[in-house]
Amino acid sequence: MQYPVDMSVHPEVSGHFDEATNTISYILKDPASNHCAVIDSVMDIDYAAGRITTEHADVLIAEIEARGLTLDWIIETHVHADHLSAAPYLQDRLGGKIGVGEKITEIQETFGKIFNEGTEFQRDGSQFDALFEDGDTYTVGEMTCFALYTPGHTPACMVHVAGDAAFTGDTLFMPDGGSARADFPGGDAGQLYDSIQKVLALPDDMRLFICHDYGPNGRAIGWETTVAEQKAQNIHVGGGKTREDFIRFRTERDKQLAMPALIIPSLQVNMRAGEVPKDPSGKPMLKVPIGGL
Repeated sequence: MQYPVDMSVHPEVSGHFDEATNTISYILKDPASNHCAVIDSVMDIDYAAGRITTEHADVLIAEIEARGLTLDWIIETHVHADHLSAAPYLQDRLGGKIGVGEKITEIQETFGKIFNEGTEFQRDGSQFDALFEDGDTYTVGEMTCFALYTPGHTPACMVHVAGDAAFTGDTLFMPDGGSARADFPGGDAGQLYDSIQKVLALPDDMRLFICHDYGPNGRAIGWETTVAEQKAQNIHVGGGKTREDFIRFRTERDKQLAMPALIIPSLQVNMRAGEVPKDPSGKPMLKVPIGGL
């Protein structure tokens, strides 16, 4: 497929790091207008206390309001398993449409069963305002953006490209961080390798903005790299590493990883576009499936 890459457009990107979940949320601004998008927002949760708060999302709102920006889109690169989305909170405060990959329906079907959701839980992606297919375009102000389908970490992962900036979600980490796991339900190491090659086929000077960073070997947290840097230096896929090598490494590595601390609340909330599920009385309530994951 021919993707509408336009390296002449240089959007402003503001990154916001959430220390509790090692997530970077972004404000993407159209250089030709005062319109913006938010990518991979975070809602704070004290899981042990059963308390959800809005500190991280409020930082995004404060910046958008202080800069006089109009929020057009709230983008989820995938259904995150390590943090809760703040999408509906942002939408309620600032407007904008919530978008995710159209394979969200597969996630909803899989985890709808794991969490024993009833028939009232819609598995058609209707909780979101837009479901993107590979190559779909949308606009932030006057800037055309597009979605690049990149399954492997999950079946619904997409990289979002705006001018010379691409937001990789969990498809790629910083070069010394490598790649994300591929052992969640619906994940596939071979698919992840193929998806990474699609990203590395973008222009060498494409800026890549990463969804998570853990500061390997004690370095400072970072979130911006380039296609050229990834091709040369990524410890999992750079330097000509083969598909077979990656699958072998990724499969063995994933066997050693514990489940993310917030996977239980995150999946239930994020497959609903950030809404917390409710019990029959209408009270917000989360489930803990035993042995389901």
